[in-house]
Amino acid sequence: MNKKKLYRCVKSFFVAGIFLFSGIGAWAQQKPVLGTIIIDPGHGGIDPGASGQFSTEAAVALSISLKLGQALATELPDSKLIFTRTTDELPGGLNSIHQALRYRADMANQAKGDLFIAIHCNANGYKAGGWYAKRVVGHKNRTVYVGKGSKRRKKTIREPIYESYWQKNNEHGTETYIWAADRTGFKGSAINSTGGNTTDSTGGEVVEDSTNVLDLNSPEALIRSQLYEKKYFGKSMLLATMVEDEFEKGGRLSRGVKQRNEKGIWVLQATGMPSILVETGFITQTEEEEYINSDKGQEEIVASIVNAIKRYKSSLEGGAAPAQQTTTPAPTEQVESSK
Repeated sequence: MNKKKLYRCVKSFFVAGIFLFSGIGAWAQQKPVLGTIIIDPGHGGIDPGASGQFSTEAAVALSISLKLGQALATELPDSKLIFTRTTDELPGGLNSIHQALRYRADMANQAKGDLFIAIHCNANGYKAGGWYAKRVVGHKNRTVYVGKGSKRRKKTIREPIYESYWQKNNEHGTETYIWAADRTGFKGSAINSTGGNTTDSTGGEVVEDSTNVLDLNSPEALIRSQLYEKKYFGKSMLLATMVEDEFEKGGRLSRGVKQRNEKGIWVLQATGMPSILVETGFITQTEEEEYINSDKGQEEIVASIVNAIKRYKSSLEGGAAPAQQTTTPAPTEQVESSK
């Protein structure tokens, strides 16, 4: 072999080696699409959340969240699970609801989570179980005196007859929330605070080089955060839709995917990752409160959420999201609707 051919051979080998090691480096940086999942049981401690006839939202949310963590540990063993709280206290043992909300978001962002799931129970603002109300069932004549002195005279008026009746608090069903599309400022800041994730050609998330620090006030950072806001909004909507779809398959009444701006949803805007808040049922409705407190009900709720997350993960990995449940909960009796 002459020197020219030998040089070409060595050069080709060297170039191939560069591509090989570059590929290995990229592979080494790649992590599972759901490498870290944050589970956030709503409320806790001095903040009990909504109250039912015998339970609180904080207690139910914690119980469901812990069961959800156990199920995800089995179904997604490659995912790291982080809880914002595991006891009946506000996250971090804090005594301020406002500070606890920030603690939840900071915990998720510092962990660079790939998914944030908040678990809550719903309420409609009326007394749990029901209340006594009044309605007009007829009228009766009543004589009254009007005027003064010489002008005083009798007058007959029609007076309503009222009847008290029991009004059942019958609003029920599931809802899943994502952050409001017109409240993206917080989300962009949160995304920049986490550093964000880049996506490789296979759809997998790739860890960014920590030495390449982006100025968070630069135009590039603003553009980058806006791009990720759209990306994460789409992912959040996808997962939320799948969660409600799984609830419907299990026989629950789904009230759909919604957006909201209240403080309880602020944590979704403050987390730099796809994020959803699942309202697992109305604690103010008698039958649904019993259901979301029961082992059977909580297991079905967890199964629906886990099935949705597995479908979501499959879609991110480029596969077709399975339409059928892989974990089939027992059918749930439908509660009579008040509508």
